[in-house]
Amino acid sequence: MYQKLILFLSTIVICISCKSKENKVKTDGNLKAELEYKIASDLGEGSIWNYKTQELYWIDIEKKTLNIYSPDKKANRIINMPSRIGTVVPINTNKVLSALEDGVYKTDLKTGDSKLFIDMSDELKDSRLNDGKCDPSGRFWVGSMHLEQKEGRAKLFNINTEGELQIKIDSVTISNGIVWTSDKSIMYYIDTPTSQIKAYDYNDGTGEISNGRVAVEIEASLGFPDGMAIDENNMLWVGMWNGNAVIQCNPKTGKVIQKIAVPAHNVTSCAFGGDNLDILYITTARIDMTEDELIKYPNSGSLFKVIPGVKGVKSTFYKDQSNI
Repeated sequence: MYQKLILFLSTIVICISCKSKENKVKTDGNLKAELEYKIASDLGEGSIWNYKTQELYWIDIEKKTLNIYSPDKKANRIINMPSRIGTVVPINTNKVLSALEDGVYKTDLKTGDSKLFIDMSDELKDSRLNDGKCDPSGRFWVGSMHLEQKEGRAKLFNINTEGELQIKIDSVTISNGIVWTSDKSIMYYIDTPTSQIKAYDYNDGTGEISNGRVAVEIEASLGFPDGMAIDENNMLWVGMWNGNAVIQCNPKTGKVIQKIAVPAHNVTSCAFGGDNLDILYITTARIDMTEDELIKYPNSGSLFKVIPGVKGVKSTFYKDQSNI
């Protein structure tokens, strides 16, 4: 997936570095993530905590697997998918929406069977679905990325509770993390190569977004922003590709306020979990690493965790009113 990302991003690093000098941020390296579950996933991603079952759902894009991890049992159940899977969100305790290469499917977690829900083959020519989450009203927002990562060829889509598809943001490159504030007034969104977290005014009644602006500009030395979670104080937590870390950002000030070291080079997503939503689970990847990096970070691709001293919020399930 990301094989050409660094080459693509190298063209913008100089500009970002210049901006970063004007917006220097402070980081705190006191917290370090620890290994939670050792597994050699190629491209672990899409973490989301099912608070009803106390399980972490996550995916391995390149191995085409949906994973269900139980921290209590230290067990990871693997469901093989028909194609590369970009993200997953729960519908209930037994079913999920899974974003595959040609559209969104409903997957039965008991049988492992997947049934096409929204055919997006026309919208995904030379592309595939990537990260996504549900908004406070249970609509599913999912983005795409061009298979050759050509700039501006991806989109952010919305599937409402009736199963209707709409394009929300056009001309993005690698659609990634997305979250909403507790008062349902702001949506935060990441298009990875921009090294920005953008804020949008959000109307929960209609699902409309407006007034897009940059909330956080991330300096190049920290890596590139990937998956994102939000805590009870509306602070943002972002996995950093090529950054060996999760960073905590204050979107009101635009500052990075904490950096949590992760013993893996490419950190892809994070999700608050546990009984009290006070554990941050972290996914990582092994692709796009040199031999020296793999020797230095042998557990890359595994699941990690940290107790950050703040609680997250319950993830929203897809509210299925489609009768499909």
